[in-house]
Amino acid sequence: MGRVKRGMAASKRRKNVLEMAKGFRWRRSKNYVAAKEAVMKAGKYAYRDRRTKKRTNRSLWIVRLNNAVRLLGLTYSKFIATLKDKNIEIDRKVLSQMAVENPTVFEKLVENVK
Repeated sequence: MGRVKRGMAASKRRKNVLEMAKGFRWRRSKNYVAAKEAVMKAGKYAYRDRRTKKRTNRSLWIVRLNNAVRLLGLTYSKFIATLKDKNIEIDRKVLSQMAVENPTVFEKLVENVK
């Protein structure tokens, strides 16, 4: 039976980790031990922040909506409540985009809601 040399698997694993650490600064991009730790930590942050991003975007939409609606004489909470009462199902993302990109259309919508 032939001898098994295991160098390829280990070097491939190290090469992949160092490739993922490309762009990191100083020792973290060149040294395997430091790069492995940095890549693992970066992965944790990426996983966590994919969820956090959804929360921060929603709060941004709400702030934009509140600002736009207050200029037209309403508050955000009253605006959303009347939308629900009138069964208008437009999400906050679309509403905030409308308020930013098409203020005249948004103004007409607010007037209909009032």
